[in-house]
Amino acid sequence: MPMTLGAQRKTTRYIVISPVRNELQYLGQTIRSMVNQTIRPVQWVLVDDGSSDGTAEVIDYWASKHTWILPIHRPDRDRRVQGPGSHKNEFAGEARPNRGKRACEAKEIEAFLDGYMRITVLDWEFLVKIDGDIGFERDYFEKCFNKFDTDRKLGIGGGVICHQVKGRLKVEPSPRFHVRGATKIYRRTCWEQIGGVIRGTGWDTIDEVKANMLGWSTCSFPDLKVVHYRHTGAANGAWRNAVKNGMWSYISGYHPIFMLVRCVKSLLRMPILVASVGLLWGFLLGYIRNIPQIDDRKLIQYLRQQQLRRLFLQRTIWK
Repeated sequence: MPMTLGAQRKTTRYIVISPVRNELQYLGQTIRSMVNQTIRPVQWVLVDDGSSDGTAEVIDYWASKHTWILPIHRPDRDRRVQGPGSHKNEFAGEARPNRGKRACEAKEIEAFLDGYMRITVLDWEFLVKIDGDIGFERDYFEKCFNKFDTDRKLGIGGGVICHQVKGRLKVEPSPRFHVRGATKIYRRTCWEQIGGVIRGTGWDTIDEVKANMLGWSTCSFPDLKVVHYRHTGAANGAWRNAVKNGMWSYISGYHPIFMLVRCVKSLLRMPILVASVGLLWGFLLGYIRNIPQIDDRKLIQYLRQQQLRRLFLQRTIWK
């Protein structure tokens, strides 16, 4: 007798990796959301990235209660060492980096990839990245995987990010093809074809663009809401967040004309001028400092073609 969809869903094997730093205020809520899921992960790697506020103790407490939670504790280091035999995830020095600097330098993806190297369950179907300051309904992952079942070409997906505003959930605007880094689900075949994610800035755009270039679809699920307890960019402030986005856009290979239009559209976004000028300044800094862009000219060419097509109202990955 064939299994029903619901029965099939109960056997879905997925790995979750969460890089967290100083999330004591919210992590407990995120963990409870995961523990209460109708389909639990086969392994959840919680990577404490040098927290100083008790986050590590929260992780260890829940790991002692659930064997599928794997705690990883990274040292609080900020200066890398390079030399014979050194690796990208080795650090030296005792400086304690602030959250804004960590966000600007995309250090969370280093912690994520560190966690990826530590997984012990190898026969997974989906890989998930979630932040430690989000909440979701108890059937969130079950519904997400149903969507992957419906579209076999869906390579990357996830819910839309929302914030509590005057007692109501407000969806954070985002291109439909883009899945926020706070909640990303990768189909294993797609993950392997795109070569995973890059270790650095722009990782959460480059992965989707490359997936689309290789024939996969990527999208956020507007009917599945994820509550982000801390507003996106709150670690940096409006100016630093805008400059960061501009810099990341440069590194990802955005077309200068597309960026100029984007900056113009952001002129009146609150606080006025900050988003627009910050985006432009961050983008120009890439040229001024001669910062290397991603080492994939074919991918940059594909992205720029999509951006120009969008400007001329043609069919693109945006719609």
